[in-house]
Amino acid sequence: MAERRTDSTVRVRLLEGAARLLAEEGPSALTLRRVATEAGTSTMGVYTHFGSMADLADAVVTEGFARLAARLAEVPRTDNAITDLAGLARAYLVNARQNPHLYAVMFGTAPLGMYRPQTADERKRGRHAFEEIVETCGHAVKQRRLRPADPLAIASQLWTAMHGYVMADVGGYFGEDGTEHVLVPMLVTMLSGLGADPDTALASIKTLTATDATPL
Repeated sequence: MAERRTDSTVRVRLLEGAARLLAEEGPSALTLRRVATEAGTSTMGVYTHFGSMADLADAVVTEGFARLAARLAEVPRTDNAITDLAGLARAYLVNARQNPHLYAVMFGTAPLGMYRPQTADERKRGRHAFEEIVETCGHAVKQRRLRPADPLAIASQLWTAMHGYVMADVGGYFGEDGTEHVLVPMLVTMLSGLGADPDTALASIKTLTATDATPL
């Protein structure tokens, strides 16, 4: 059992080391020796856990989306879908802050060169995480908290805006006040435009800055 846990730890170190190299130096830095050095293991360890460098790069993207999906799944659901959307937004931001290199790789912010997703299926690895947003938007429409519209279209707009904010936040452009002065007003404005009552939306979205929630 102890050996299995050790193997799992090495695998995580390899994934995070590869993500760091891709995000900070680009695909040319993703060499067998560099990855092994980053992970503090032997070059054979790379092949033990991943068949090739291409498989490793692919696993980095998969790992990034798996962590995001797990974080979103932890968000408690309430009888207020707008509050749930705020919880998902918080989870999305926290995940990106905790895994900045994985975030850069999984969404293509970091150039992947020959390792970039090639097929439609590969490009849809984040679909499960996105479906959490779509489903919650559908609940908001059913609860009449948003005006009738296609949940996929609503989710696409919210995700796109949130993704743009998170990229800038992870890059350090907003400082400590970004959530309160940029993210909350942005989401309230968007939700109001989608039919939410502005005051009710603000009350829900303010949970993003709640002191008893996961620190931002």
